[in-house]
Amino acid sequence: MQTADSIVIIPTYNERENIENIIRAVFEQPLGFHVLVIEDGSPDGTADIVRTLQQEFPERLFMLERRGKQGLGTAYIAGFKWALERTYQYIFEMDADFSHNPEDLPKLYRACAEEGGDLSIGSRYVSGVNVVNWPMGRVLMSYFASKYVRFITGIPVHDTTAGFVCYRRQVLETMDLDHIRFKGYAFQIEMKFTAYKCGFRIVEVPVIFINRVLGVSKMNSSIFGEAVMGVIKLKVHSWFHKFPQKKR
Repeated sequence: MQTADSIVIIPTYNERENIENIIRAVFEQPLGFHVLVIEDGSPDGTADIVRTLQQEFPERLFMLERRGKQGLGTAYIAGFKWALERTYQYIFEMDADFSHNPEDLPKLYRACAEEGGDLSIGSRYVSGVNVVNWPMGRVLMSYFASKYVRFITGIPVHDTTAGFVCYRRQVLETMDLDHIRFKGYAFQIEMKFTAYKCGFRIVEVPVIFINRVLGVSKMNSSIFGEAVMGVIKLKVHSWFHKFPQKKR
């Protein structure tokens, strides 16, 4: 029986070093979050760890298992649809590797539940550059990528590529999730751009992003390339597309 109004979606591929600790850290938060793991066939046994934890948390921990890596975007879309089939009112995106601090989850929740946001973002760049243990080259690439996206699209957001997000249910219900096209890095941009074009209020909550300590990053140059060209495609497409609007 569902007893929480919020669920945290965590995509995984080869996260055995992190998955148990991140799940327990989310469950330690005061708002009683549920967790949905989207597991893309990790050969390292990530799914086995989740299944063991499900015996301990049978009413709070859920898992969707998929065959092979199908992309970050498709993982989140599958999770969104799963959550919308239930009665969750606040649906979160979060990485498994502790780059997103579980203690910031209540801040994102309050930004939507109490402060009028429709979509809240754990922002690395709304109050300076709050990134720890990244190489300077990657910091600069990420920072200027967000500036580039903001310039091209007009989204009033400093951290347009952030992957630590809380959505009100209405945001995801209003979007046509089947028409979200990008699967990698550009997925995060497309979701924010679509929400903005649908008339939803986006709030940035300052957080400190800490580079993973365990496991291997899934980021690469081709993912950044998708984002660069994808932003132009998004903008051009928006000139000819009518977005569904937020119901007042």
